[in-house]
Amino acid sequence: MFMKALTCVAVLALGGTVLAQPAPPQKPFPPGVSPVLYELSVPPERRPTAAQITLGEKLFNDKRLSADDSVSCATCHDPKRAFTDGLPRSEGIKKQRGQRNSPTVLNALFNATQFWDGRAGTLEEQALLPIINPIEMGMPDVEAVVAKVKGLPEYPPEFQKVFGREPTAEDLATAIAAFERTQFSGNARFDRFLAGDSKALSAAEKRGWALFNGKARCNSCHAGNAVSPLFSDQKFHNIGIAAHQHDFPKLAAEALRVVRTGDAKQIDELAIQTNLSEMGRFLVTKNENDIGSFKTPTLRNVGVTGPYMHDGSLATLWDVMDHYNKGGIPNPFLDGGMQRLGLTEPEIDDVVAFLFALTSEDLAALEKKELASQRARKNKRPERDTAVALGKKGNLGDIGVSPDLSISNPADRGFYGPVGPSSEK
Repeated sequence: MFMKALTCVAVLALGGTVLAQPAPPQKPFPPGVSPVLYELSVPPERRPTAAQITLGEKLFNDKRLSADDSVSCATCHDPKRAFTDGLPRSEGIKKQRGQRNSPTVLNALFNATQFWDGRAGTLEEQALLPIINPIEMGMPDVEAVVAKVKGLPEYPPEFQKVFGREPTAEDLATAIAAFERTQFSGNARFDRFLAGDSKALSAAEKRGWALFNGKARCNSCHAGNAVSPLFSDQKFHNIGIAAHQHDFPKLAAEALRVVRTGDAKQIDELAIQTNLSEMGRFLVTKNENDIGSFKTPTLRNVGVTGPYMHDGSLATLWDVMDHYNKGGIPNPFLDGGMQRLGLTEPEIDDVVAFLFALTSEDLAALEKKELASQRARKNKRPERDTAVALGKKGNLGDIGVSPDLSISNPADRGFYGPVGPSSEK
């Protein structure tokens, strides 16, 4: 899962300071992580050095970067929990709760944008915002963060060694982002299946994969193949989650009045601290079509990164499937792709089984624990509306058709590994 051992291949003498030069990541990549995608996602000037990674990991885990020394980046992105916190909404200093669920850092280096609403374009931009958010890490501003780091005895010499100068905001962000760029995740059972191991998936997981590409329509936004190994289209959609509690037109009018386009700090605070969080991408673009839209998350390790959705409102993958099965919650800005699925209970079980097959091998113990926990809640299904899902009430379109596995398996197309048999015929 973790590709931490990046090595330096050259050094550069700069003003008497020896600085490590970026080196390619350790090879081979785990199955399911595309070297081509890495080359596209990480430009040469952002390739991390071993020294940057070491410093970044220390900063990532240092609670002293928060206002009261109680919260670090790892508080909400715990490596032991697949870089999430397991909470519906994350907890910051003074036990304050924000409006958003903490997404995993795993494979975040491949994201086109960061955060649920895409308000940061790079890992560097993302790294500083939680530190200066009043209810996350609580530092008043970037200058205060830099001053505090300078005042911690071990950091000035470490920054001098790594960057050739005293701590700066830019270098602090670079170091944290360097560490985050080592957090690859692949080598799930699904990856081994696509690489030719027909026994890597159970019968239920294979049925779930067929449904994923067919009747369940998951691949509309979460396609998984060699071109899209992250199981995300990197786009923003209104799937009806935010419609649970809020009047969108009223919120949108308020957002239009108060949001200052381009003010990253203000948008960050509105997203984390207020009901305007439910506006999603709209806070960033002020485009009406983005009201209530949130980024399609990766499905890799989805079985161990719940609760789900931007607000953590869905506790289990069965809840997620129930939400989609009925076509979401109607609202004026609902994505046109949302419609009822008509999945039966056994079909939902099969899709959930497949989703757990996207867990990396390193997280197998956590997967076992989370699967047991979710199964224990399987009979508590607040999102389930079978009548709507099966078309007995409402008008949410026709259901899709699943591929016939006896004729063709979707896994035969877009595999990651060498050419070879990818499924049993």
